[in-house]
Amino acid sequence: MLTDAVAQLAVKNGLSIAHIPVQVEQPRFEKQGDFACPCALALARVLHRSPMDIAEQIAGYIGDLPSEVEKVEVARPGYINVFIKPGAWFDMLEGLLNDPARFITSDVGDDMSVLIEFVSANPTGPLHVGHARGAILGDALARVMAAAGFAVHKEYYLNDRGNQIAALGRSVHVRGRQQHGYDDELPENAYKGKYLIDIAKRIMESPDAIGFKLQYETLGEPDSNPLATTASRMLQEEIKKDLEDLDIRFDNWFSERSLYREKRVEQVLTRLQGKGLLYELQDGAVMFRSTAFGDDQDRVVIRSNKQPTYFASDIAYHDQKFRRGLDRLINIWGADHHGYIPRMHAAMKALGYDPEKLEIILVQMVSLVQGGKPVTMGKRSGDYYTLRQLVEEVGKDAVRFIFLTRKADAQMEFDIQLARSRSLENPVYYVQYGHARLRSIIAKAELSIDDIEFRPELSRFLQHPEEQQLIKKAAMFPFTVEQAALTRQPHLVAFTLMDMVKTFHSYYTRYKNTDKVLSRDPDKRAARLVMTAALARIIKEGLNLVGVSAPEVMNREP
Repeated sequence: MLTDAVAQLAVKNGLSIAHIPVQVEQPRFEKQGDFACPCALALARVLHRSPMDIAEQIAGYIGDLPSEVEKVEVARPGYINVFIKPGAWFDMLEGLLNDPARFITSDVGDDMSVLIEFVSANPTGPLHVGHARGAILGDALARVMAAAGFAVHKEYYLNDRGNQIAALGRSVHVRGRQQHGYDDELPENAYKGKYLIDIAKRIMESPDAIGFKLQYETLGEPDSNPLATTASRMLQEEIKKDLEDLDIRFDNWFSERSLYREKRVEQVLTRLQGKGLLYELQDGAVMFRSTAFGDDQDRVVIRSNKQPTYFASDIAYHDQKFRRGLDRLINIWGADHHGYIPRMHAAMKALGYDPEKLEIILVQMVSLVQGGKPVTMGKRSGDYYTLRQLVEEVGKDAVRFIFLTRKADAQMEFDIQLARSRSLENPVYYVQYGHARLRSIIAKAELSIDDIEFRPELSRFLQHPEEQQLIKKAAMFPFTVEQAALTRQPHLVAFTLMDMVKTFHSYYTRYKNTDKVLSRDPDKRAARLVMTAALARIIKEGLNLVGVSAPEVMNREP
């Protein structure tokens, strides 16, 4: 409807419809309609006309309204508001009951290929809670984008060479020698975590054990000798296992070391040199002219000791990603990488790529609280809380859901005691309990959820305001999934589930003694069972979309 109307406007004004964003959003207030299209606001800059005039013209092109649309209004400053007939929301529940998985999917992504790179923690220690937030955000985003019709691939970039791997090897070497009775002390830049004692013991016990009696320098290159690479490989396997326990799996694990083995770093620097974009300092360091592409200063790509920087590796890695011909690249980084974005976009532009195809999502820090006290998290310190510990303490579902209860750019505090409680203050328990309550109502009716029959005429028996709200929330859920995918905000799914359950709990409590869901009136009973089944279906599919289970039976704390 709106797309056709905007297309007519485009033809009349000599514009291409491909350059006009026909997007809809959900208004904040009910009086503003069920959907709002702000495209007139964007077109005002192109047509040099009032957004209200443009919106009025678009509305005039709509013509006969579809059967499910009640009316279309134009509102300041230039929105086109669409109102859906109440009965139309109920009619949508038929598709939800028949095929819930298909109901929440769409083709809005148009099979656009997307590579999401996330976590990418150095393989120098177990994942800690700080890594968990980016891991869950990335995996949930991949799930909602796939549901919205994008062709999604997930990748983990392994920084498996360089100074941090050399420091890991030296740290394990000292721990191994200590096990042999030597009084070696850890160097200043060492990793001090006790996990390295276990790594050293496992290496000592392996059939191809590396001799810890030798000095580290005699083992070979600091970051590529057998001790360093073996320790790194062991930790990679632990990282992989920890992520799998969170139901997070990657399509590809990309090795930084492969960039050097295949001379990709050398090649990409040669290309930049050929464009006149590298220059050498007096101390021998080589700089990239990133200021020519919008960065605030030029960046080092080769240190004065002739070793490439991490930035050089990242340029080569992203060059390799662009060469795959993907439509969109999404990186999920910690908020401390904010200053890294301009230089990466500059490098891609210098290589001839469209930097707009590279999206960076920044994830804010997490503070962990246990018993009202903060928990230390730091890989180089000897004492920190691992992701594995957190999953064992509160469970996969709580970890996944709670990390999605805040926007990625908002700092958050993860309360361990709350996360493991079986109370309605715990957000994941709150939603799961809502699903279990819905299923228990169906069970009390002595029906299975598949037995519930949809009939359009039942809509008139759902007259309570809360019932109308719940029907609309269920029917609108596919729109939520689309918005979560298009705006790269998977937390919208968690927010919507919590809001839906809150409305249902309120409805259930208000009428449980006066007008029960399982009414004695057969038509009301049938209509409310359709609503109940629809909500149960949506909550289950929504939880699955963020990687959380939907139990059918749950008990509360006494």
